[in-house]
Amino acid sequence: MRNRNLSKSILNLTLIAFALVELSCSSEALKNRDKNNKNNSGADNPGQSLNQQQERGSDSTVIKKKSLDAYSPSEREYNFYFTYKIVHAWWDAVALGMEDAVRQYEAKGITITYDYLAPEAMSAKDQVQRIKKAASSKAYDVIGVDVADIDIVTPAINQIMAGGQKVMTFSSSDSGKENGCQRIAYVGNTHNYEDGMELAEALCQRLDYKGDIAMLVGNVGAPCHEDRARGAKKVFDKYEGIKLVDVKYDEDSDVNAYNFTKEFLKNYPDLDGIICCNMSNPVGAGRAVEEEGKAGKVIIVGMDHDERAIKYLRDGVIYALAIQDCYSIGFDTITTAVKIADGVQPGFLYPEKTEEASTVFYQKDAAGLLRSIYGILD
Repeated sequence: MRNRNLSKSILNLTLIAFALVELSCSSEALKNRDKNNKNNSGADNPGQSLNQQQERGSDSTVIKKKSLDAYSPSEREYNFYFTYKIVHAWWDAVALGMEDAVRQYEAKGITITYDYLAPEAMSAKDQVQRIKKAASSKAYDVIGVDVADIDIVTPAINQIMAGGQKVMTFSSSDSGKENGCQRIAYVGNTHNYEDGMELAEALCQRLDYKGDIAMLVGNVGAPCHEDRARGAKKVFDKYEGIKLVDVKYDEDSDVNAYNFTKEFLKNYPDLDGIICCNMSNPVGAGRAVEEEGKAGKVIIVGMDHDERAIKYLRDGVIYALAIQDCYSIGFDTITTAVKIADGVQPGFLYPEKTEEASTVFYQKDAAGLLRSIYGILD
């Protein structure tokens, strides 16, 4: 019997409808997500200038369907455990790719069940408890971790690996060999630092390389958030006319981002720009800037595909968004987990680290994004 548990946040209904039509996705897991979890405790062509990228005829179709490769799984049934940072719409989009891969395996007579769980508020300690409990149950062929904090989670990964459990990392945050982590492979964004740099370059160019900038990061210790912030700071340091006046960690909450942005606007009345390092903070920043009547005066750049953020992009409240290919991350996570379960090591059949693409989109791209992701005809 299938028992596929997902986080209890509900996917935007238009996103589900789009996925079902475009992917012909069997969505039993999505329909049962609440019932099963009530107790749940790179740059687009970097060789181009930013002006060229902004003017290009961009393909605003974020979800591009993938197909299984030629690998023939050794087993007919697999059971996986995946835990990520926090219940959030970004990981719902990753789940769409997972579901499509599962559906395609089903068509080949291979059954995949998986748990896909996260806390309501990010906690590395909670994540450690989850993966240790999953490993001790001996019920899972592979455990996947979207690392909440490298220093805290890495020792737990190594411990359960030493006990014979196969572990991969996935989604947005890795802990690699350079961190002493023994995880087998990582599927997800490996260029968060470069994403931060590209967004910062777009912001600096828009400001003609002079102005005061504030930064919203996300979670302390989250590799993807911290890497984007480091990449952005690297760019800001290049330009004498750019000054980073304040940095706040909003814990991946659009409400916190809104409140911090209100503080920015009060404390720095001449603020010129805000860079946002996760999916929630451009929503909060956009709302605050719009309410203060400073849209187009305080320039905002940020990450990912929240519907509200894309509408702010359309309306000129947000200048640029870098959007990750969440569908591919989810799809490749399942196909990689199957190979890991079969004992296949990284190399010819799959890489130790994938490189899922991010693309920077501008105002002219917004209508296409709303149509392709949310089915909104603008």
